[in-house]
Amino acid sequence: MPARADFPGVLELLTHAVESVGGAERPGQVKMAEAVGQAIRRGEHLAVQAGTGTGKSLAYLVPAIRHAVQKEATVVVSTATIALQRQLVDRDLPRLAKALKKPLGREPTFAILKGRRNYLCLHRLDTGAPDEPEDAQLFDPFAVSRLGKEVTRLREWSSDTETGDRDELVPGVSDQAWRQVSVTAKECLGASRCPIGTDCFAERSRAEAGRADIVVTNHALLAIDALQGYQVLPEHDVVVIDEAHDLVDRVTSVATGELTSAMVSAAARRCGKLIDADVADRMMEASDGLALILDDLPAGRMDSLPQPLRGAVPAVRDAAKACLTSLGGDRKEDVDEATARKLARSLVEEVHDTAVRLLEAFEEDQAHQRDVVWLSGDRYSANPRPPALKVAPLGVAGLLRERVFGQHTTILTSATLTLGGTFDTMARQWGLPPGQDRVEKAAGTATDKAPPSDADDGPKWTGLDVGSPFDHRRNGILYLAKHLPAPGRDGLAKSTMDELAELIEAAGGRTLGLFSSMRAAKQATEEMRERLDHQILCQGDDSTSLLVSKFADDERTCLFGTLSLWQGVDVPGPSLQLVVVDRIPFPRPDDPVSSARQRAVEARGGNGFLTVAATHAALLLAQGTGRLHRSVSDRGVVAVLDSRLATARYGGFLRASLPPFWPTTDPEVARAALRRLDAAAPR
Repeated sequence: MPARADFPGVLELLTHAVESVGGAERPGQVKMAEAVGQAIRRGEHLAVQAGTGTGKSLAYLVPAIRHAVQKEATVVVSTATIALQRQLVDRDLPRLAKALKKPLGREPTFAILKGRRNYLCLHRLDTGAPDEPEDAQLFDPFAVSRLGKEVTRLREWSSDTETGDRDELVPGVSDQAWRQVSVTAKECLGASRCPIGTDCFAERSRAEAGRADIVVTNHALLAIDALQGYQVLPEHDVVVIDEAHDLVDRVTSVATGELTSAMVSAAARRCGKLIDADVADRMMEASDGLALILDDLPAGRMDSLPQPLRGAVPAVRDAAKACLTSLGGDRKEDVDEATARKLARSLVEEVHDTAVRLLEAFEEDQAHQRDVVWLSGDRYSANPRPPALKVAPLGVAGLLRERVFGQHTTILTSATLTLGGTFDTMARQWGLPPGQDRVEKAAGTATDKAPPSDADDGPKWTGLDVGSPFDHRRNGILYLAKHLPAPGRDGLAKSTMDELAELIEAAGGRTLGLFSSMRAAKQATEEMRERLDHQILCQGDDSTSLLVSKFADDERTCLFGTLSLWQGVDVPGPSLQLVVVDRIPFPRPDDPVSSARQRAVEARGGNGFLTVAATHAALLLAQGTGRLHRSVSDRGVVAVLDSRLATARYGGFLRASLPPFWPTTDPEVARAALRRLDAAAPR
């Protein structure tokens, strides 16, 4: 529809929204809102780095809502975490909808949309899950297991819930229990054929999303929409990707396939009486053969297909193909048989397609391979996992370029997008050509040369860093422990432990310890508990959310942990005045995907270490050190106990990825600052 001549502009709407929610406009927020509005009008892609405290959700939601209402279109907003989804749907969007109703002429609408597996399936609940040995007890009325009790609780919940959304079930249930009452998109009969289709929670959610101005979803569903040959998200011309630093990992996870002997045998059982017994038996035999071979193979990346698998994987592929031929297509049959056929076909197709992909992964030379294959599983740990063949894409740039940037105006935003002082590193991973950013660098972020890569043509985009409301240089110190020995493989050195203890004592507790491994976190926890009077909490002692709450509530407490703490801790105030990083968080040398990506870059003549390993470390370091400043009044020290950050050639690239703290290599300067902060903290 044609735009109204008097339609309010983005800044007018932003001012109105901020005043309505009782806030104050921030320069970075205004700058971002203007840029997002302009990008949407011009149909150009935009990457925005907006530091914590900028108010970036309003900065993109206001122009997105304006566009949706003015053009009668839908804008999709994608997030990586449930926490941000909930913030948008439960707080930001309801307040904005009310605030903008008058200037826009109507109240904007919004909805949340997740994958079908996230919604309870009433038909599955009514008919029961496929009768497979590991799950057979769940619908036995005499079952007293935890899983049986969970399914009983789900049945009771189904009568009360209005959405069927798993995330609204508190406390939650195990994945195995949820599988008994949910279906994947491929397993679904379809609303027209399902006897309970008119009451379907997933279909109801999709219909609501189709009518909404703003649809909030997650990176996984965004990836599924790009990967599948059918439409998952409603028609939209603009997509906003928040937490964009996680986009590549989330898309890679969705695009990863898995093949196990249990999957093959389950597929054979699902075929059951639907096909000739000889055909199903062939599939079961292929499963047995695969199990014997996988049990004898070592875990790790496969650079070539091991000889035993050269017979076993084709046998699985061919048996699955025969089952699919016998199952045939949709036919006129009663609902129970149609359901059984759909469930069988979905799993057999997954087995067949994964087997084909595993075989095709080895057809190209190393420089041109598109997938990496590895064997996972740990049969000898406390929680043994059966062996699984996995296959993942070496990159998702092509997919994102074609299916996301090629079809929608895309806004990407996060607090950490400029690695090494430029957007180019992330742009290459997304499939955007480097060299189009206009980063306004804060003082102290001069960078070494960014990771090399061949420039190529691609979608046009702009990069913008709107800065942060925090004065990092005045309120934060980056202490690089240059005098310590480089980290080794035998755990934390005595000198590192001494340094850690002295820093914690100077800070009076108040420490978040970010470690590169659980082993290091536990080693530090045990020693600090013996040496210090402060309470030391360690990830794994309790649920992470409860540990973070305890840490925030007691200013003298310390919290140690690994990856989820690097990105998931938000503790403003005097409870957190020291962030300690034990070592640069490079990916593990035996990580199959990272090592294969690094090798592929080198096979094409590039610098695999800088392009893959250093980029991975830079992103995590930027996220981890960002835990220090969560409000404008926060002050403290980030201490990195890995001397390589100060001495190695790649150190400049990593340092330029961090907030512009005031740097020092003098331990006494760091300890003196911590003692002053401890003395000034309210008692």
